[in-house]
Order: sequence, then structure tokens, then C-alpha cells
Amino acid sequence: MSDLTLSSPDFQNNGKIPSKFTCQGDDINPELNIENIPLETKSLVLILDDPDAPSGSWIHWILFNIPPSTTKIQENSIVGEQGENSWSNRNYNGPCPPSGTHRYVFKLFALDIVLEIFSPDKKKLENAMQERILAKTELTGLYRKI
Repeated sequence: MSDLTLSSPDFQNNGKIPSKFTCQGDDINPELNIENIPLETKSLVLILDDPDAPSGSWIHWILFNIPPSTTKIQENSIVGEQGENSWSNRNYNGPCPPSGTHRYVFKLFALDIVLEIFSPDKKKLENAMQERILAKTELTGLYRKI
């Protein structure tokens, strides 16, 4: 495994996500920076979920087949293809906890294949990624409604 890293200029790991990127703001994705992608990588996958949701892990965003040359996902942009989130759409839907402070985990995976799958949800995506992961990393942000 490499030292794949994911960071954002908008918040620190385990820091507060600015409201701009939530349901109380513009509801757009923050900028994400990717470093140390393994040379053998054929595609990247990004999953944003809320493990503190009352009904279990709630998926806010899925990007897959991100080109391995990608070192930045710009604010309010899409790279690669979008999978289906917990709202049954293919968009970024930002943090919007019903109560309390929730963790929002951006999980990045480097894969040794390009996925041949159409609009997957998290379960289908995880099945397709099995034994294809070269490296993974996480960036966690916190949010509480004001």
C-alpha cells in the first residue's frame, strides 16, 4: 500500500466542514486534493458517507472511474462517473444531520482496474472493488446544523 492521501483546503481532517458545502449553504462539494497515487492505478473511487446517520451509513456522494492522473477535484465539480447515493440520485448531497454533530467520511480508493459498472450504489461498488484496491485513505469532516 502507498501513502495515498486526501486533503482539502476547506477543512482539516476531523475539522468542521464549512456550511457552504452543506444543505444549509450552497450544497456543493469542497475542493479535494489527492497525492501519492500508486503508479499502477487505473482508476480512483471516492465515497462520502455519514456513519452517524440514524438509519446507519448514509451515502452522500459516489464518484468512480476517476482518472488516475487526477490530483484535484475542484469545488462544485464532477470527475469520473457518479454512482447512486442514499437519496437514489447521482449527485453530491452535502452534510445535513437531523441532530447533533455527525462525521462525514470521504473515502478514497486507488484501483488496479477501470470499473465496468453503470450507476452503482455503495454495495455494488464495493463488490466490484473487491481485491482490486491498491491503496486507500480517508478524510473526515464534522458538521452540526446551526
